[in-house]
Amino acid sequence: MVLNNIEKLLEKYDNGETTLQEEQQLKNYFSQETVAPHLEMYKPMFAYFSKSSKEQFTKQVPLKTKSSLYYKWLSVAAVGVLIFGFFYNSSINNTDEYTQTEKELAYQQVKESLHFVSKQLNKGTEKVSYLGIINTAGTQVDYLKEFNHPLRRIFKN
Repeated sequence: MVLNNIEKLLEKYDNGETTLQEEQQLKNYFSQETVAPHLEMYKPMFAYFSKSSKEQFTKQVPLKTKSSLYYKWLSVAAVGVLIFGFFYNSSINNTDEYTQTEKELAYQQVKESLHFVSKQLNKGTEKVSYLGIINTAGTQVDYLKEFNHPLRRIFKN
């Protein structure tokens, strides 16, 4: 009778429906030396639960938080560096270092490189152009499905 009760409790335990008293009964049963052979697999699990429930945390927990003054000054310094960077950058951008011919040369080089990339991409699209033909063939095959249902075709008109 005890074994039937333990099996029912294990089923309830697996479904998460046991109470604390029922779990204590299971722990007591599996802490014994002799356990039913078909329930041996549960013994290490309940032994671990019994052992882990006795563990205690012994380290000192610091209750005083570290001063956040350091972080406040760090954020103030970061804002100062950003503001300095913006003003310094705007004063540098006012002077034009490049001549008109250098700008046109750079524009032509960028234009040539983009043209080269465009040609390479067009080569790639030529290789997959057959996919459009497959797509049109697929739609034509869909028309063949209508022959499977001749009555539908007749009554459509």
